[in-house]
Amino acid sequence: MEMETEVSGEKQIVVLLIGPPGSGKSTFCDSVMKSSHRPWSRICQDIINNGKAGNKAQCLKMATESLKQGKSVFIDRCNLDREQRSEFIKLQLLGGGPHVQVHAVVLELSAQVCISRSVKRSGHEGNLQGGRAAAVVNKMLRSKELPKLTEGFSRILFCYNDADVENAVKTYTTLAPMDTLPSGSFGLKNPDTRSTQPGIMNFFKKVTAVPASSSIEATTPKAHENTEDVLPVSPSKLGSVVPTTLAFPSISTADFQFDIDKASDIIVETAEEFLPKLGSARLVLVDLSHGSKILSLVKAKASLKNIDSARFFTFVGDITKLHSQGGLRCNVIANAANWRLKPGGGGVNASIFKAAGPDLEAATRARANTLVPGKAVVVPLPSTCPLHNAQGITHVIHVLGPNMNPNRPDCLNNDYTKGCKILREAYTSLFEGFLSTVEDQSKLPKRNNQATASDSERNKKYKGTQDMAIASNMKSGTVDDARDGGKKRSKGWSSWALALHVIAMHPEKHENVVLESSDDIVVINDQYPKARKHVLVVARQENVDGLEDVGRENIKLVEEMHNVGMKWVKRFQDEDASLIFRLGYHSVPSMRQLHLHVISQDFESDHLKNKKHWNSFTTSFFRDSVDVLEEVKSQGRANVESEAVLKGELRCNRCRSAHPTISKLKSHIRSCSSHFPHHLLQTSRLLARPGTSN
Repeated sequence: MEMETEVSGEKQIVVLLIGPPGSGKSTFCDSVMKSSHRPWSRICQDIINNGKAGNKAQCLKMATESLKQGKSVFIDRCNLDREQRSEFIKLQLLGGGPHVQVHAVVLELSAQVCISRSVKRSGHEGNLQGGRAAAVVNKMLRSKELPKLTEGFSRILFCYNDADVENAVKTYTTLAPMDTLPSGSFGLKNPDTRSTQPGIMNFFKKVTAVPASSSIEATTPKAHENTEDVLPVSPSKLGSVVPTTLAFPSISTADFQFDIDKASDIIVETAEEFLPKLGSARLVLVDLSHGSKILSLVKAKASLKNIDSARFFTFVGDITKLHSQGGLRCNVIANAANWRLKPGGGGVNASIFKAAGPDLEAATRARANTLVPGKAVVVPLPSTCPLHNAQGITHVIHVLGPNMNPNRPDCLNNDYTKGCKILREAYTSLFEGFLSTVEDQSKLPKRNNQATASDSERNKKYKGTQDMAIASNMKSGTVDDARDGGKKRSKGWSSWALALHVIAMHPEKHENVVLESSDDIVVINDQYPKARKHVLVVARQENVDGLEDVGRENIKLVEEMHNVGMKWVKRFQDEDASLIFRLGYHSVPSMRQLHLHVISQDFESDHLKNKKHWNSFTTSFFRDSVDVLEEVKSQGRANVESEAVLKGELRCNRCRSAHPTISKLKSHIRSCSSHFPHHLLQTSRLLARPGTSN
C-alpha cells in the first residue's frame, strides 16, 4: 500500500483502531508515535483513569482536549461495533470541524493469532491475559461488525496480516502535520459486514497453558468494553494449575471508617510477612470500584517493596462472582463480618451471605456464634452451597476489624494505637486461617489413641479446627509435655481432652478459635454447644485443671473469669434480651484446664444428645460461679459433686418434671413456662434482663 498525500492546511486526524484483544492496537500506536513528526495522543481506556481502567466518557473527554491542543488522536479501544464507534466519529465536530478527519484502521488478523497473543502475553495494561483473555476474544469476534464509510469515516484501511500492518504503520508514521490521506475504503477482502473467523473453537483445544498474572492489578471483564457476562474458559480445561488463592476485602475501611493510609500499610506489611509461609498460594485484595483508593495505595506500596505481583495483587470485581465474571479462581474468600456473624447490614457481609444462601449461616453456626475484633474464623462450605458450586469457593473466613465509626458497636474513638494493633491482628488471623486451609493435612501426625473407653464421650467434644490445633502441637511435643506437667497425672488425660490446655497456653497459635484473650483467660465457643449461646472462659494459669485445683491463691483468677463471663452475658442479651444465662463449672471436668461455662438456659441444640449432657448442666454437678467464688473466699476451696449424679433422672430445669428420654424432655422444655427453681433465683445464679419470664 503506497501512501498518497496532498498538501493542504494543517489537518488533524482521529484514528479508530478496530480489533479484538491481541490484534496489535497498542503496538500499532506505539510504533507510529515513536517515529512520527506529527503530534499524536493515544487514548487507551485500559489506563485512562490515572493508570487504571476507565470508561468511554473519559476517553471522549481526553480526545477532545487533545484535538484542541492541535494533536492527532489514536483511539485505542476495541471499537468492534457501530454503537461503540459512533460517539468517537462525532469528534470531528467537537474538535474543530473540517480540520479533523476520522479514519479507521481495521486489524482483521486471524482468531488464532489474536487468541494466542492474548493468552501468552504478560503485563498487559488491562490485565487481559491467560485463559480469560481467550474467552473474551471469542466473545468479541462473534459480535464484531466491520465499519462502513456511511458511519462517518473519511477513510477505512483493512489489515489482514503482519505485512499489511507494517505498511499501515509506515503510512501514518511518514504522514507530516500538513499531509492528508485519500478518502475511501482500502484493502477490504470480504464485503460481508459480519466477519467470521473459522477455527476458533478448534484453537481453544490447542491452548495448553495459562501464564500466571504478572500484573499487580487485575480487573473483571467489565473493565474492558463489550465483555459483560463473558464466561471465562476454565483454567483446568486449559491445562493450567491454579494456585490456591485467598480473595479478601479491605477490612474496616468502609463502614468502620478506618484510615485507609494506615490500613494499606498494615495490609502490605502483613501480606509480605505471610507470603513466604504460603508456598505458591496467592493473596488478592478485592474492591468493587475502579477508583478505589485502598487498591491504589496497596498496589503502590507493594510495588515499592518489590513484592511478587503474581502472588499478591489487587483485583476490581464482585468478591462473590470473581470466577464467573472476572475469570479469577479463588478457593477461599474473606468476609468483613459483624460480631454476631450474621447476615445483614450492607457491603461485603450482606453480599457474601446472600450469595452463599442458608448453607453459610448454618456452617458458621457450627463453628462460632460470635467474633471479637482482631479475630477470624474459618468456615468450610458444603458442596451444596451456591458459592461452592458456581465459584469454586471451598471456605469463607469471617474476620472482624476495629471500628472507628461512632454509630457502630465498640467504637475506638480514633484511638489508632489500639486500632492499628487490632487491624494487624485481624489480618494475621485471616492469613493464618488461610494458611491452615492450604497446609498439607497428610503431614499432620495421626491421633494419639491412648484414650480409654470412659474417655470416648469427652473425646468427641473438640474436633474440627481445635483437632487441628492439637495435632499441630503434638508434632512438636506440646501435648505430651502438657500431660506430664499436670498436677493429676493419674487422671490419664487423653490427647483430645487436652485441647483447652493447649489453646490456653498458646492462644497466639490458635487465633481461629479464640474469641478473646488476656494474660489470665481466653474465651472460645464450645465446639459442640448445648444451647443457643454457649462459650467457655478458660483459665491460662498452669496446673489449674479443674475446681479441685482452685484455692485462695486463685481468687483473683476466678473473679476475673466470672467478670468476663458476665460481660459476655451482657453482650448476648444486648442482642436478644429474652435469653437467660447461668455461669458455672462442672464438678469434674471432661477437658483439662479450668473453664467456666457461659450457657443460655434454652438448651436448644442438636448437640444435646444424652442424659450425661443434660445432667451436667441442670443438677448439683454444675457449680454456679457465684457459689464457687463465695466458697473459695470463705473456706479456701470449692465444693464438688460426685459424677454419680449424672446418672439421675431426666428432669425439666424449670418445673422439675421427670421424662423417660432425652427427646421427650426436649419436647417438653420447648413449651414449659414454669418458673425456675427458687434456689436459682437467689444470689444471681440465674441471669435475666428485667421483665424476662423466669
